[in-house]
Amino acid sequence: MNPSRLDQLFEFYKEDPNDPFTIYAIATEFLKIDIEKSRYYYEILLANHENYVGTYYHAGKLYEQIGEKDQAEKIYKKGMQISRQEGNQHAFAELQQVYNKLMGLDYEDD
Repeated sequence: MNPSRLDQLFEFYKEDPNDPFTIYAIATEFLKIDIEKSRYYYEILLANHENYVGTYYHAGKLYEQIGEKDQAEKIYKKGMQISRQEGNQHAFAELQQVYNKLMGLDYEDD
């Protein structure tokens, strides 16, 4: 944990609690130390900033990690939909890959 980094992020959050990048950074920092707090901030992003494409991969992975496969599946699907709408093919491809793996559809290409 890097408390000074979290402290700095919370200062940014106080200044602008609606900045999705700051919320994302807080959620990502908490991934390392407190899954529930990380989940809380990812859920803020999913509810209030659904076009923030970067959220979906990490939030889905978090739900996989805590054994909530159905929720991870929903998040990956929503992320693929949003990334396609946003024209973000890189994010779409990453989400499709983790979704396929989650669903047991990841075939190695030779």
